[in-house]
Amino acid sequence: MDLIICHTNADWDTFGAALGIACLRPKGRIVVPGKLHQAIKSFLAQHHADPPLIEQQQVPLSILRSLTLVDCHQHSCLGIGTAWMEHAIAAQLPITIYSKHTDLSADLPGHHHIEAVGATTTLVVESLQENASKLSPTQATVMALGIHQGTGSLALINTTSRDIHALAWLLEAGANQTIISEALTLEASTIHQNLLSAEDLMSSPVKTIRPDTTVTDAQRLFLRYGHSGLCVVSNTNKFQGIISQRDIDLAVHHGFTDATVQGYITLDIKTIEPKTPLHEIQSLMVIYDIARLPVLDKGELVGIVTRSDVLRQVSSAKTTKDTHLNDSTTTVYGRLETSLRAHQTVLSAQNLWTLLNQIATAAHQQGWHLYVVGGAVRDLLLASDDTVAPLKDIDLVVDSFHSPVVDGAGVVLAQKVQQEYPDAELRIHGAFKTATLSWRAEPGQPPLIIDIATARTEFYPYPAANPEVEPSSIQQDLYRRDFTINAMALRLTEPISGLLLDFFGGTVDIQQRQVRVLHANSFIEDPTRIFRAVRFAVRLDFVMAPQTETFIRYAIHSGIYTRLQAEDKPLPALQTRLKAELSYLFQADYWSKALAMLDKFGALSCLHPSLALAPELWRQIHRVGYWQQRFIKDLNHREMEPPTWLIRLEVLLAQVEERAQIAINLQLPQHSIQRLQKLANTENTLLTKLQHKSSNSFIYQSLIAYDLPTLLLVSVRHPKRIGTYVWHYITQLAHIQCPIDGHALQRLGYCPGPLYRTILAALTYAALDGHITSSESAETYLEQHYPLT
Repeated sequence: MDLIICHTNADWDTFGAALGIACLRPKGRIVVPGKLHQAIKSFLAQHHADPPLIEQQQVPLSILRSLTLVDCHQHSCLGIGTAWMEHAIAAQLPITIYSKHTDLSADLPGHHHIEAVGATTTLVVESLQENASKLSPTQATVMALGIHQGTGSLALINTTSRDIHALAWLLEAGANQTIISEALTLEASTIHQNLLSAEDLMSSPVKTIRPDTTVTDAQRLFLRYGHSGLCVVSNTNKFQGIISQRDIDLAVHHGFTDATVQGYITLDIKTIEPKTPLHEIQSLMVIYDIARLPVLDKGELVGIVTRSDVLRQVSSAKTTKDTHLNDSTTTVYGRLETSLRAHQTVLSAQNLWTLLNQIATAAHQQGWHLYVVGGAVRDLLLASDDTVAPLKDIDLVVDSFHSPVVDGAGVVLAQKVQQEYPDAELRIHGAFKTATLSWRAEPGQPPLIIDIATARTEFYPYPAANPEVEPSSIQQDLYRRDFTINAMALRLTEPISGLLLDFFGGTVDIQQRQVRVLHANSFIEDPTRIFRAVRFAVRLDFVMAPQTETFIRYAIHSGIYTRLQAEDKPLPALQTRLKAELSYLFQADYWSKALAMLDKFGALSCLHPSLALAPELWRQIHRVGYWQQRFIKDLNHREMEPPTWLIRLEVLLAQVEERAQIAINLQLPQHSIQRLQKLANTENTLLTKLQHKSSNSFIYQSLIAYDLPTLLLVSVRHPKRIGTYVWHYITQLAHIQCPIDGHALQRLGYCPGPLYRTILAALTYAALDGHITSSESAETYLEQHYPLT
């Protein structure tokens, strides 16, 4: 038997070299001391490969014919191979050694192939080339993986031209690039997992409770945070144990509402430290069937790792392998860099990528992590490999680990950035621990705006209210968001910069092109999310996830919004925040499709219970855009133009009698509120005046008292009875001018005064009715009707 011995716990390079030697020696058998790397075992099982492996106890010395060592050329590294080496030396059997480690002196006899190349597999491949050996595609693929692993896919400084030529030969021999890419991605993910410890997984700060808290207050905390257990700490933050929601619920059931939680603490709790590795955490959870592990640093509670945290990390390897979004040629992080380098900023000789790296460095120096979150990550995932993602908004979140800052880490970081860029304007939103940095741009160009928030969690005290927020971890910050496609984050700080956090399946939903809500009560708590869900679905050409659509219909049909509007409570989600959503929707190109979907769900009842899109209302809303453009063009009064979204919204609200109150609730501009308040009187007045065919001057006098938006609104609502006259007024009558002005009147001998207004009005009306057409006929009209005395 030709025996091939690898070093302990062989990696791809060692195993690839050993497999190549077995191809050179058809009767060769491979022994791997210790354990074969898990990635290699998985690969062999998945591709049904059957390499010539043999257990060490199956190799009696009597059948040994030759000995080959891979990456092992010192006696101290032999381990279980010592007996075989001594026998081979005594029996004068051929001994061969392959290794790339030229920095280690060889103290073992034999024929040495020890050369400075990137991968030991390269040396074996060169021997295969000399012998014109034939390889199967699987053998070529394994050896190609060996060269990739040894050279960092040809990126490490130890890479030589010999490695490149060897890899090219393996590709010609049938090495499968697709399989190589998948295996390398899985390998990188496995290495990443092996580097993770509790401080990388834990949620921090932890929601805690004092031992003297009453059972009633504890139950309220469980409701607020949605946890199944809470950590109990002393006044000095020393960990004491855990109480469960079940124990508290039972205490309430038995009438112990005034008791303290002291008597319900579970004391015998397994704990871990910040540096506890992931595999140890997994073992503890499996052995003791533990759902959560408190993380203690010198007895103080600094975080908590849950079973869900571990499962996300364990499953991340498969998720990464199954998606094209993190392949070897293009990554989300790479797309971010490309897009931001292409982004022209108002900063001299500065691109946005450089600026974000400076902010990330400042965060890292504070011991914090910095993430790009929300829509920017979604748009990066949606962008194709050969395009630059259109990143309109850059939202950053600071996770300050287990050392939260009183004023908010986001605010502190923004202040540090402003010290480097004094031209930046800094605005701080204290309630939400958020800061905004903005740089002025050239006229006609958008400003540069970057939001930096502190990672936080939130709680809605009642539906449609503003949420109450508290500092928290990046996991909790993403959990509070609306949809999975918006609940992802990309890390900008070391270690593992470029790490994509996707706890809720956002990448899968992007691939399946669906909008999926995170929480069952999401639409109850914030009805604006209904409008956001529709807006994203239409804008991105996504479908609504079936359960998300069910949640929307349940929230609307529950009648909760109607009941809330009858109560005397501030309802920003049905007022200012809803106005913002309506603004986004009505000014978008896809507004019609989005509005139709909202009507299908019955979501317009958030504005008024009876509001729905009847065919005539549809015609009015579609008509208003065309009429608005035409009217403005004819009058050339663009400064009179209300925003398109606002006039469309006014047409929608005009369908109900409570239109003005809804406008007040939405906090629409004052002129819009007044227009809707006076709408009924305006329409009645004009319908009465214009019910018969009238002269041009009468039409002019009837309409000139109203501003353009009012005329636009009544025209689309009454296109025949009022709109025809308004159209005539806008396109023709408004352009007819009096042939004589005040200077001409003075020249003719009329004394300046109030009479001028009367005369000029009379002349205008006469011109409108065709009685005067020139300055001469105007002077004749004056002689007849306003003679000089």
